[in-house]
Amino acid sequence: MELKIGDSIPNFKAKDTNGNDFNSQKLVGQKPLVIYFYPKDNTPGCTAQACSFRDQYEDFKDLGAEVIGISSDSVESHQKFSKQYKLPFILLSDHDKKIRKLFGVPSGMFGLLPGRVTYVTDKEGVIIMIFDSMMASKHIPKALEAVKKLVS
Repeated sequence: MELKIGDSIPNFKAKDTNGNDFNSQKLVGQKPLVIYFYPKDNTPGCTAQACSFRDQYEDFKDLGAEVIGISSDSVESHQKFSKQYKLPFILLSDHDKKIRKLFGVPSGMFGLLPGRVTYVTDKEGVIIMIFDSMMASKHIPKALEAVKKLVS
């Protein structure tokens, strides 16, 4: 089942870039979240998207939001990807695709690729924006605009 605007994000747990346990409940109720699902580390679109989030990360932080990237890549892959591109935000390993299924992220490219979807939640974890597009660079301005509306 696909999550919709107005739904609360489900509680999820995963390993972060450093192999630590991440629990979404520790951030829900604290700050707005930008959760983006992407197909794969070190592919052109995903790298461009991650670097764009990196380049605007301070803007998100200044607005009180946290950015979380999720793919089915391993912790080791995320470590290399994060280190290579100096990514300051959380990457989560969804190796069994449980989080992707929880959110109901559709597949892209005729079902050949895992989908590229960004969710923005308010401080309480309620989804205020969903952007589903394989156009990697379009996600960052859409997410930033949604977060700005939350705090204005």
